[in-house]
Amino acid sequence: MKILILGAGEVGFNLTRLLSAEHDITLIENDPHKVKRASEQLDAFIVEGNAVSYRTLKEAKIKDMDLLAAMTNNDEVNLIACQIAREVGVSTTIARVRNPEYTEPDFPIPRERLGPDLIIHPEKETAATIVRLIRRSIATDVIEFGDGKLQLLGIRLEGNAPILRIPLKELGEEFKGLPMRIVAINRKEHTIVPRGDDVLVPGDQIFVLSDPGYFDDIIRLTGKTNTRINNIMILGGGLISQFIARELGEEIHIKIIENRLEKSEYVADILPNCLVIHGDGTDIDLLAVEGITDMDAFIAVTGSDETNIIATLVARHLKVPRTIALVNNVDYMPITPTIGMDAVVSKQLITVNAVQRYILHQQVTSIASLPGMDAQIIEYITTPHSKITKKPLKKIHFPRNAIVGAVVHDGKVIIPMGDTQISAGDKVVIFTLPRALHEVEKLIY
Repeated sequence: MKILILGAGEVGFNLTRLLSAEHDITLIENDPHKVKRASEQLDAFIVEGNAVSYRTLKEAKIKDMDLLAAMTNNDEVNLIACQIAREVGVSTTIARVRNPEYTEPDFPIPRERLGPDLIIHPEKETAATIVRLIRRSIATDVIEFGDGKLQLLGIRLEGNAPILRIPLKELGEEFKGLPMRIVAINRKEHTIVPRGDDVLVPGDQIFVLSDPGYFDDIIRLTGKTNTRINNIMILGGGLISQFIARELGEEIHIKIIENRLEKSEYVADILPNCLVIHGDGTDIDLLAVEGITDMDAFIAVTGSDETNIIATLVARHLKVPRTIALVNNVDYMPITPTIGMDAVVSKQLITVNAVQRYILHQQVTSIASLPGMDAQIIEYITTPHSKITKKPLKKIHFPRNAIVGAVVHDGKVIIPMGDTQISAGDKVVIFTLPRALHEVEKLIY
């Protein structure tokens, strides 16, 4: 597929990096420094110029493209570029749009005339991810698959976990009535696709795929308890915190700290159920005065990764049970567990996942990358031609660095065993490292 990506910021850069192995990518960027970085590090044709200049778009051969993904930081540039692309015959367009007004029902321009086939709202998607983490307060990651019938939970193991140092095949026998599978282990910045002889050790971050109805049983196995969250402090009064407050404000007491006076006054006006404080959220004295030690959760979602990291570490030091930080620089991801951070979300990764899911939507219903891990969890829909449907799993040569986590067959969740026979039309959730992805896709396509 020929894909034109606009913008070489973190979203456009990482989207290009992930898609260039399978697709012919052209990338437009007007910042010379970002152009240089992209030219040196990406396997793509780079065009320097304005993303809504028709001259630049013609240089990028826009009329030959199958898909345009407008990922710049400017909503209007993204929307206009999609309109141009549609006029010249590009079949599919995707836009990253921050301003929620463009998708409101009362917006005067109808949705179908705005231009994009898909509008991705990064802040809204990120807020939804954080809300899931608040409602599953013990998890480091929560991702849904199978139309909500499956949930992937990331959980960090402490020394008191009863499942430590027991081979996974023995755990499987002991808890075979529990519909769950450990599909990955993150250990000291190394991702392990587990096998029966592997054992879990303190400090491991495990990723468990399960029916959501068994969440409490899985938590008990890890030696933890899911804490009810009643009080939240949020650092940053931007769109993400506003979406979180609207979703949770009726059921949870929320305090928002914003260091810009005008912004704090605006947020206070639109969120009457929340207490908005003007101040520096990294000031320990301010946090103490505002009762951080009484909080059940602390969420840092400012525009600065460094501020978010420092603030959540302060909150952890002050024994806040649940901390969540927005970290967009992918280079920081591998170190976040080692410095004691709890849960981390990336607006860029969430946006990239949404674009990938749409591009691959014919046979991929969901795709997710996890912060700090070079791996993907992909939900495929099998067809009568899929090789994985021809034999029981134990007779299929499945790549070593991938694992079938679960199957949804006729609306029912199956944790597959060797004798499991996958049928055409089943949804199959597979965890895979990059080096195994090509072999996995040969079994599906």
